[in-house]
Amino acid sequence: MIDYSEGSGKQYHTGVGKGDVGRYVFLPGDPKRCAKIAKYFDDAELVADSREYVTYTGWLNGVKVSVTSTGIGGPSASIAMEELTAVGADTFIRVGTCGGMDLSVKSGDLVIATGAIRMEGTSKEYSPIEYPAVPDLDIVNALVEGARRVEHPYHTGVVECKDAFYGQHRPETLPNGPDLIRKWDAWLKMGAKASEMESAALFIVASYLHVRCGTVLLTVANQERQRAGLPNPQVHDTDLAIKAAIEAVKYLIEQDGSAD
Repeated sequence: MIDYSEGSGKQYHTGVGKGDVGRYVFLPGDPKRCAKIAKYFDDAELVADSREYVTYTGWLNGVKVSVTSTGIGGPSASIAMEELTAVGADTFIRVGTCGGMDLSVKSGDLVIATGAIRMEGTSKEYSPIEYPAVPDLDIVNALVEGARRVEHPYHTGVVECKDAFYGQHRPETLPNGPDLIRKWDAWLKMGAKASEMESAALFIVASYLHVRCGTVLLTVANQERQRAGLPNPQVHDTDLAIKAAIEAVKYLIEQDGSAD
């Protein structure tokens, strides 16, 4: 493969190199969320800022950890995971947002993914569609423990991952609308909890790279609750999802025996 970094020793897109990141990495989509996550680290430092990828590294419970933003969607998320793995990371937690689908999922609730519907395109370049997009079980269990520690309502279940945000929210305006609506109705009947954009790609790439990955999401709102005439305020504060993820990594450090 061509060395696009031209011998710099840094990854081409993310700008990170060997020693820049810890084993455990938080993966928010929004670059601005990185500083919010890094404030929970000890001695956090900005180590890279390139394109949509912002990376801070610090310490949790005496163990080196990092946070890197992925931008929106599977293509940029897969690049982040590939490049972070190349410099030594092996455990990833996506900390993101979602729109609820199941009526039980209320604004502000957390959703911990136990699987992802591969409606996006990135994962199809890694694996045939028959291979399931599933998170690492240890990460799922750690995220459940994290949600319990912060004492916040959470749900576990399958999330739907798509590429077109507006395809979800106004499918009737698109040429492919009837197919989108038919599939959305199928996901609802199958009990999908929420819709988002990155987990399917991350889970498939993690399987390919033989690393661990999981997802915790803040529910911003639920269009199905709105359609049903149920309360549906918008919640944009991701801090509780971040706190649950921080507690999950602390738990993983304990379970992995990574602490000094």
